[in-house]
Amino acid sequence: MKIYTRKGDDGTTGLLYGGRVSKDSPAIEANGAVDEAQAAMGLARAEAESGSELDGLLIGLQRDLYVLMAELATAPANRPKLVGGQTAVTGAMVDQLEGWIDRLSERFPPITEFVLPGQDRVSAALDLARTLVRRAERQALGLAATDSLVVPYLNRLSDLLWTMARWQEHGDSLASRAADPPR
Repeated sequence: MKIYTRKGDDGTTGLLYGGRVSKDSPAIEANGAVDEAQAAMGLARAEAESGSELDGLLIGLQRDLYVLMAELATAPANRPKLVGGQTAVTGAMVDQLEGWIDRLSERFPPITEFVLPGQDRVSAALDLARTLVRRAERQALGLAATDSLVVPYLNRLSDLLWTMARWQEHGDSLASRAADPPR
């Protein structure tokens, strides 16, 4: 199978469950912002220790973003075809983000001042991903159906990415990483 299809040469792209829209449509712009955030999360993963708690958490979040992008890439007429957790964001997915925020927040001291991103490469990549998620949230706001959880998910995800960056800067992961000899 070839990576190119030539179907998009006319400036359109296919939607999940059929139909085509312009590549500069609001839904595709929002999906592009999510894709950028997912890539920035990949940058954070590349800097994290393979198999670490951070690596595993990021892999799960990146996979969740595929679900969210599927929902954004579905025409309103095809929304009934969406499947929770596979092609549509669920309440459980949002709740899971809140649980991670709560658990990770307990692992570093409270932040009492504005944060200047860039303390280390991992937290900087997480902060970059957070800003891209915020942009995706703004772009998805006018697109998401009234019963959609895309916007709440993106809102919590940006909070989680901020929390993960602070955890990496101040949390217990630094102590355990420093104790391990370089490989």
